Amino acid sequence: MRLFMETIGSGSPVLLIPGLGYASWCWREQTPLGDHWMVTKVDPRGAGRSPKPAGPYTIAEMAADIVETVTSDEPFHVVGHSLGGYLAMTLAIERPEMVRSLILIATSAGGANHHPVPEATREAWMREVGKSPAEYAQATMHLSFSPGWAEANPDEYEKWLNARLEHPTPSEAWSAQYAAGASHLERGLEVERIAVPIMIIHGKADRILPFENGVELAERIPPSRLFLIEGLGHLVQMERPEVFNSLAAGFWWGIEAAGKRLREP
Repeated sequence: MRLFMETIGSGSPVLLIPGLGYASWCWREQTPLGDHWMVTKVDPRGAGRSPKPAGPYTIAEMAADIVETVTSDEPFHVVGHSLGGYLAMTLAIERPEMVRSLILIATSAGGANHHPVPEATREAWMREVGKSPAEYAQATMHLSFSPGWAEANPDEYEKWLNARLEHPTPSEAWSAQYAAGASHLERGLEVERIAVPIMIIHGKADRILPFENGVELAERIPPSRLFLIEGLGHLVQMERPEVFNSLAAGFWWGIEAAGKRLREP
């Protein structure tokens, strides 16, 4: 299935994959990265401007959609947020020729040792499933930010709500993505097979996927770099974009520089 995608900038290719129910709008604050990189954003199956077939979905299918959609003469620096991290890790395992590096934001390898979505969050989500996208977003989106952030930043929060609702994810598609993610968390991925540079970023105030998932992920795929950020929630790249953009750019520049040194006679 071919997805909606958009590309800005030029240079080494970067691929941004959003999380559950989200689409390319959630990377709006990453536009400055296009000054030095060729940044491609995709809307996964069921979200944004991509097709929204009836479920069920699987993580493997959603990753295959990305393979079918994006092309590059070079492998990508892949960034995956939350459920997008499941897709990014799947690409690194199944299509390693496509992936030069990984940045994994607020995600999990799944499996027996994963830390599940907190019950209070899951119950809040389930109470609102079936409502309109606007009603659902207004009732639950604050949980993806750190506690109190939405109340302390009402204008910024409203901006993100409006962006989410420009091309909303229908309830049925959200549920299909959620089920695919739940299956991934139960089954898990063989992340030890990943053999590219990895940066893991997790907010310690994450109310969606607890930060212990980031710790466990880093322990399973050394020598990955782990950044646990105090006071930030699930949406690190939206809540503190300047922090994420700086970490990402520094990581990629280091990889590019190391590659250049290896190519020099």
